[in-house]
Amino acid sequence: MIKKNAVVEKSIEFAIRIVEFCEVLEERRKYVVATQLLKAGTSIGANIHEAQNAESKADFIHKMKIAVKELEEAKYWLVICERSKSYPYEIHLKESIDELGLILYKIISTAKRHSR
Repeated sequence: MIKKNAVVEKSIEFAIRIVEFCEVLEERRKYVVATQLLKAGTSIGANIHEAQNAESKADFIHKMKIAVKELEEAKYWLVICERSKSYPYEIHLKESIDELGLILYKIISTAKRHSR
């Protein structure tokens, strides 16, 4: 039986929700934010996936840090949606990205501690 990687699965689930939310943004003609959020939100999981085949512990940490950077950018675009009166907003996206962020920060700190 293959054990599922929780952070990989959560990043896929988040990316799917982001894709669906960005489709709503595009329907409302919010193209710039939709494009930026789509890129950042789906890049989180892409970098997490890439980290699973890292060449070294340092490479793994580096790729996970890139995932965190993309996560922080996606958070920014979600805040723009939250605070703009004419934009849709979905609270579950903020909750999901916060949870994913906590997991990533923990993974990075654990990996750094074990690489010393």
